[in-house]
Amino acid sequence: MGHAPRITPSAIRRFLESQSSAGLVLMGAAVLALVLANSPVGPSYDTILHAYVGPLSIGHWINDALMAVFFLLVGLEIKREMLDGQLSTWPRRVLPGIAAAGGMMVPALVYLALNRGPTAAGWAIPAATDIAFALGVIALLGTRVPASLRVFLAALAIIDDLGAVVIIALFYTAKLSIPDLAGAVAATSVLIGLNRLGVRRLTPYLLVGAILWVLVFRSGIHATLAGVIVALTIPMRCTPGRPDGDADSPLHTLEHALHLPVGFIVVPIFGLANAGVPVLTLPAEALVAPVTLGVSLGLLLGKVTGVFGFSMLAVRLGLADMPAHAGKRQLLGVALLCGIGFTMSIFITLLAFPTSPILQAEAKVGVLAGSFVSGLLGYALLRSVRAQ
Repeated sequence: MGHAPRITPSAIRRFLESQSSAGLVLMGAAVLALVLANSPVGPSYDTILHAYVGPLSIGHWINDALMAVFFLLVGLEIKREMLDGQLSTWPRRVLPGIAAAGGMMVPALVYLALNRGPTAAGWAIPAATDIAFALGVIALLGTRVPASLRVFLAALAIIDDLGAVVIIALFYTAKLSIPDLAGAVAATSVLIGLNRLGVRRLTPYLLVGAILWVLVFRSGIHATLAGVIVALTIPMRCTPGRPDGDADSPLHTLEHALHLPVGFIVVPIFGLANAGVPVLTLPAEALVAPVTLGVSLGLLLGKVTGVFGFSMLAVRLGLADMPAHAGKRQLLGVALLCGIGFTMSIFITLLAFPTSPILQAEAKVGVLAGSFVSGLLGYALLRSVRAQ
């Protein structure tokens, strides 16, 4: 007999509460970054990010190294949910999977409708949902949002993250260094070998993972993907028959250890380093540039259309059921919250326009504007709907 999915309500609650609180901290970091960038200390803020520590600037250490830890956690969550959580069976995957597909495709199409030529490279920017921010807004609503919709949003965002990882690997990879790529493949083989041999100590995986990060960084593939590769090789299963199931597996141990540091340190630092757009000094035309409009409308209109439209189509066709105790207006409210695309959207912005500060600034303005309006409208709609 196969291993039945095991996930307790308390585990879900702890996951959602930690993500929600981290989202509120991230909001504060983003606001602080905007204040700093548009204040007299703005030049100093920018100088610090471009100051070098060893071979990389502080900004690159944050975006390439520190965010690899974020992607490690993302990879662990994806693996756990696919094997033993909310995405462990096809019926559980159908609705959030269809919603996530619509939520990635439609925003990209909205962006491309407004952008041609070099700026088309930013098509994936509005395709991402920030789970921490979205759950942070939901946390403010308390019991007005059914638990089934919270789980639906978490599952959708995890599938969304998986899509973003694939997009980064396929479409935002620079010219490859074959020797370093070969070394990265060899390091990955070692990680797989450790898993197959049943090695349960985390230290060997993390040491080889550090070597893998260096090789991936030098290969031309974005270094943060090393975190995902390491995560997918971390063992999850415990000894069969144990009463505590998989609760003390290496994967769960590492995931539990990373949740608070990533949510309350890594991601807020990323937000503090990258949300600081000097809006007051931007030319007026930047606020209505194709990139700005493409990103903001992609998040605001594309996300809600894709998530809500594809979800309702799946329900009408009998492919999936509505989340329990949730109505159409509540689902629409959650779809609006999916338009909050802060962390991954800004991350993809840096990859899409690596040599153009003005295009980066336009995209970030679009991310901030689209995310803010989406979050505000989603909050207002969910607050106006009485719990069922």
